[in-house]
Amino acid sequence: MAGNGQTTSDAGIERLKNLGSKQETLLIGVFIVMVLVFTIINPRFFSAAAFSNVLQDFGPVMLMATAQTFIMLTGGIDLSVGALLGLSGVSAALAVRWANESGASPTASILAGVGTAILVGALVGGINAFLITRVKLAPFIATLAMMGVCTGTTLVVTGGVQIAGAPRELISIGNTRFFGVLTVPLIVVIVVLLIAWLVLSRTQFGRHSYAIGSNRFAARVAGINVDKHLVKVYVIGGILASLAGLFVYFRLGSGSPSSGRGGELQAIAAAVIGGVSLFGGVGRITGTILGALITASVLSGLILIGVEPNAQQIVVGILIAFAVAVQGIGRNRSTV
Repeated sequence: MAGNGQTTSDAGIERLKNLGSKQETLLIGVFIVMVLVFTIINPRFFSAAAFSNVLQDFGPVMLMATAQTFIMLTGGIDLSVGALLGLSGVSAALAVRWANESGASPTASILAGVGTAILVGALVGGINAFLITRVKLAPFIATLAMMGVCTGTTLVVTGGVQIAGAPRELISIGNTRFFGVLTVPLIVVIVVLLIAWLVLSRTQFGRHSYAIGSNRFAARVAGINVDKHLVKVYVIGGILASLAGLFVYFRLGSGSPSSGRGGELQAIAAAVIGGVSLFGGVGRITGTILGALITASVLSGLILIGVEPNAQQIVVGILIAFAVAVQGIGRNRSTV
């Protein structure tokens, strides 16, 4: 019985995954049109400098969007990724400063910062998973509460000011560009994306994520340990958000308590625009990459034409609403 259930589930998963292929083609077209429009409005948009800036903005958003993709595929959502980015960044900055003042070498200080940030990310992800699988809170409520905890903790430990004191070696790692575009953090992002794509498209872990998001009850019947899988997914999400915090820290050379503010909105926008369903079970990393590119390009274009930051958030909100509406129309048609 379990075997038949697994076969039926796998067929349904493949059918749902294939729904995204046409959407990715559409996203490429939208991206090209958007670049043309912004270039006509301001020719500086289509320049090497603007492209490089988009890629640098793209890194942290992409990592948070990848975290969101893993979680949303299982039918959940994580509102704490932006606040966790800020907390991870300042945690790394504090660890580096402490190691520096203790006489550690620059390499040891950097490793202390990286290890601290990843530990914080895994811990927050684990607490999110505990609240969802053991306390039985809805993901929206659990991660909203964690967003408040992370934001408050960041402000308490920093006093609301930036944490400086990074060694020159760290700033050099974060800002040295290869071929005029790629930095070490950006190369790490590309490696993470490749691994995420392989995990979701080629491994049992990915198949279980789609199965849980498609039908949690059927996934349990098929023998999947749903709670154990969700713990892994939320811990991975926390670690990816902490990597985003490290990306920003390495780029700025200081831990800013305001980093990541509104980041959860951009991450959700990138994933949803890329075709990841808020209802779970549908979406691909390739779609999320396109969604993040579109989101980062839109924000970059708005900056170039002089749109103020608060108005940019309005645009991001409208993009999310539009993408969810399109998903709803597609979902209704598929069930007719």
